[in-house]
Amino acid sequence: MKQITSIQNPFIKTLLQLQEKARARKQSGTFIIEGKREIELALKGNYQLETILFLQELISEKEINNSFVIPSAAMGSQAELIEINKEVYQKLAYRDTTEGIIAVAKSKSLALSDLKLPENPLILVLESIEKPGNIGAMLRTCDAANIDAVILANPKTDLYNPNLIRSSVGCLFTNQIASGSTEDVIQFLKDKKIAIYSATLQNSNSYHTQNYTTPTAIAVGTEATGLSQAWRDNASQNIIIPMQGQIDSMNVSVAAAILLFEAKRQRGFEVLQTPKL
Repeated sequence: MKQITSIQNPFIKTLLQLQEKARARKQSGTFIIEGKREIELALKGNYQLETILFLQELISEKEINNSFVIPSAAMGSQAELIEINKEVYQKLAYRDTTEGIIAVAKSKSLALSDLKLPENPLILVLESIEKPGNIGAMLRTCDAANIDAVILANPKTDLYNPNLIRSSVGCLFTNQIASGSTEDVIQFLKDKKIAIYSATLQNSNSYHTQNYTTPTAIAVGTEATGLSQAWRDNASQNIIIPMQGQIDSMNVSVAAAILLFEAKRQRGFEVLQTPKL
């Protein structure tokens, strides 16, 4: 088994580039995943692992093989296992408290045509959201509500940004995700006969008065400028969350959660177990 003990190692420098630069991730078609749960979710989401690096002090080779290498091989990709020392691990690790494991994974296609939708889908569309933390929070909500797909329209943030992966607590890998221009996404939804509900202040009806039990896409935009005019013009209905305070908007991830869970409520969503707080 290979070992790396220097932060000057060329491969480690390559991994640092993957962490820091979207261009490096795009050119290589790979990205970094840190943490047991995140890597396990990536494997469940059929992401292929190329390399697994681990710190023996925190996680054993046996556990790595049983939990990650063998499942990865069963999927048709044999991940290379590399032992690293504490100095290298601390250089690569984003989190202070972590489990001693980092993986290099292959990116997936984000083509709209790759989406596999049920007959009556519920979709969240995010237009031009920039903050990785907001996208990560919404991916967590979409996982919790078991949304059928998330579509990024005119994306401003690399989906495989380490901050986005971390803030999503691995829900990047549990959601079906696609990306495209606003024009292409709107046309895709129209072709699929999916009603568009655009969250916007202009010419809107209260969100709870609408019917989301048929094929539905809920579109949200940035807190600063909201959705572009195209989403307002092509919406089946513009919707708004009534507010009683002094401001006219809230965090986009909070707004998305309110809208999605209203749609799930109408569709007969039931709480199956007590949520973990």
